[in-house]
Amino acid sequence: MAADEPAWIDGLRRGEPAAFDAVFAAYRQRLYGYLVRMTRRRDVAEDLLQDTFLRLAQHARKLAPDTRLGAWLFTVAHRLVISWSRAQAVRAQLAGDLPAREAGGDDRSPLGALVESQAQLALERAFAQLEPPYREVALLVGVEGMQPAEVAEVLGQKPDAIRQRLARARTRLAAALGEHAPAARRKP
Repeated sequence: MAADEPAWIDGLRRGEPAAFDAVFAAYRQRLYGYLVRMTRRRDVAEDLLQDTFLRLAQHARKLAPDTRLGAWLFTVAHRLVISWSRAQAVRAQLAGDLPAREAGGDDRSPLGALVESQAQLALERAFAQLEPPYREVALLVGVEGMQPAEVAEVLGQKPDAIRQRLARARTRLAAALGEHAPAARRKP
């Protein structure tokens, strides 16, 4: 929790635009990174980011004084990703049951074009290959720095289930990273 969060929440509850702007500035990049990695599409991530902050604006006056903004925002973003994923599945079904793109193909993630180092590119590809439940937990813990208990709250799961999912995600990431994996995670 950022030191300024109590003041931001107080300002949001009073309808102060400056409080909303401060929260937006503090969380925009983190949420966008999470959303683009979950959807693998910048345009969708931008839309979902906008929807996340729209929900904050709509519910700002109803926030509890002890609300943890990071957990609240990532919960909203998570739910929007789930809704988007379901809509994608319905669209695919209606479009004639087109097969999903296989992970590990020649397609690069949206961030892949921006990545300069081989290690970073390998990491982005490894994240893209993870199934969404594992990718989500790995991103929230590894990239966003959330604790498994916080992730459990965001995802509506039990902390033990999140810790297990995180362990599996780390194992799969290490396997996908190969020589780029941290030495402690490499298989001999």
